[in-house]
This record gives sequence, C-alpha cells and structure tokens, in this order.
Amino acid sequence: MSENARTSKLAAFGKKITAAGKRVVRFFKDIRSELKKVIWPSKEQLVKSTVSVLLICLLIGAVIWISDGLLGILVEWTLKR
Repeated sequence: MSENARTSKLAAFGKKITAAGKRVVRFFKDIRSELKKVIWPSKEQLVKSTVSVLLICLLIGAVIWISDGLLGILVEWTLKR
C-alpha cells in the first residue's frame, strides 16, 4: 500500500470520527435546549401529585387484595361442595 493511499484512508477515517463527534455534541446541545423549555412543577405541585399517586396506588392495591381474598374464599367454598 502506498503512503498516499494510507494517508487518505486515515484522513477519511478522521473525518468520519469528527463528523460523528459533531453529531454527538449537537445531540447534547439539543437536549439542553429542550430541557430549558420544560416548565417544571413547583415543590407544592410535586408533593400534591406524589401524594395523590401514592394514595390511588394504595386504594387500588387494597381493592385487589380484598377481591383476591373474597374470590379465594369463594373458590375454596365451591371446591369443598
């Protein structure tokens, strides 16, 4: 392989790396730009939403637990007959 061919291959490889690096940098700049546009909730809103979600999860869990218990009793009762 001649020296010129080797040099041109290295230059092409370097350009590919540089182009990929520029795309990565652009990607992170875009992320930062989008995050600046986000309207973040206040602490009060965040706490209120978190409490609501936790209470609903507990409520649904309790309903499932009670339903499971009642259906278990019903299945045992039917199998004993």
